[in-house]
Amino acid sequence: MESRVEVKQPTLNTSGFSDDLSETRKMNSSNGRPTNKFEDQVPFSPEIAYHQPESTMAARGSHPGESLTVCSETLGGIIYRSIRLVVFSNRLNLLMPFGPLAILVQKLTGHHGWVFGLSLLGIMPLAERLGYATEQLAFYTGDTVGGLLNATFGNATELIISLYALKSGLTRVVQLSLLGSILSNMLLVLGCAFLSGGIVFSKKEQVFNKAAATVNSGLLLMAVMGLLFPAVLHYTRTEVHFGKSELALSRFSSCVMLVAYAAYLFFQLRNQSGLYISANEEERETGDNSNDDESPEISKWESIIWLLVMTAWISILSEYLVGAIEGASNSWNIPVTFISVILLPLVGNAAEHASAIMFAMKDKLDISLGVAIGSSTQISMFVIPFCVVMGWIMGQPLDLNFQLFETAALFLTVIVVAFMLQEGTANYFKGVMLVLCYLIVAASFYVHVDSNSEDQPVP
Repeated sequence: MESRVEVKQPTLNTSGFSDDLSETRKMNSSNGRPTNKFEDQVPFSPEIAYHQPESTMAARGSHPGESLTVCSETLGGIIYRSIRLVVFSNRLNLLMPFGPLAILVQKLTGHHGWVFGLSLLGIMPLAERLGYATEQLAFYTGDTVGGLLNATFGNATELIISLYALKSGLTRVVQLSLLGSILSNMLLVLGCAFLSGGIVFSKKEQVFNKAAATVNSGLLLMAVMGLLFPAVLHYTRTEVHFGKSELALSRFSSCVMLVAYAAYLFFQLRNQSGLYISANEEERETGDNSNDDESPEISKWESIIWLLVMTAWISILSEYLVGAIEGASNSWNIPVTFISVILLPLVGNAAEHASAIMFAMKDKLDISLGVAIGSSTQISMFVIPFCVVMGWIMGQPLDLNFQLFETAALFLTVIVVAFMLQEGTANYFKGVMLVLCYLIVAASFYVHVDSNSEDQPVP
């Protein structure tokens, strides 16, 4: 009677099928049955290949199971997963429909108050999603470049709004909105980051790179100097050619500031990149970082595509937003100054708010500073001079004379923040102080009447 041999299911390990096959050959030989190399071959099973551990696949190299695993996610699956993560993973995205609704209200009714309010609500989640996509891209670039990218795309909203306002001849709105962005980033965004990080890590003192903060503070003081001299020249009536020297000085200073910012980028990213290495990167080098298990949720190219999509949609809504500013001021009985300095930056800085707080709560305070202070530096040293040059090209007389009250507010803000950063440490008390300073600034602009506009005191 022929004996039957029961062969167990092969077990996959780093050595493949060799152990189980050798055991099967021994059992067949003991029963007098010749072994056949073609019988001993285990047929390929897609189910087995999909359940094979990644370590086994990496050890064995390329084979049919590996190609099936890699190609298992189709293009449609990638798009669905990306949309689900970017669009449907945040409750703030519930405000996205307000953007198309603002366009619809503009087409049907033309009520500027509603259009302005709906546009504000529609841009807010888009600006926050810009921060998310930039954060994902920062996984592939490192903390230093990541902070710069976050500041750049975080300021995309302000730059787009400013260019549309400049095109419409609203030069004063451009000045006030960019000034408000600087004040909001330095006081509110940085204050919220210090506050949230200090609450989460209340038992230890958070630290950041003092050298990078010092350089940014110096650049901000240089920007204040560039804004201060045209204002002083105007109010002291010491211009050689009244009404022309002030504009010429502003354009010359803008070109100098653009050169200074380009030199700063080259200095930071190339020659002295080691000087500005963040504390987070130092911990990764020494193996002391507890956040090493973090990984990006979307790929690098997905992040870039989402950045372009969000920027394009923000530019569309910004056109409706800028066109409704004056109408909203009349409808809501709120000065254009307050809308430009406080409301517009709150929406434009939504990305900075979300990113800075999120990184601070992960003990990545260097990125938070790169977002908040780096964003203020970029606005003052790049966006404002760039808008002056673009106004020069468009024939719009945009200058650096931000008026005496606004320039004084910026100067005092830079001094306060520079003192807060000089120790290289952060805690929740510093965060509270910065947020309270921003409340004082907001209240001051609410009761301030701009001499260059038709603002009237609110009854």
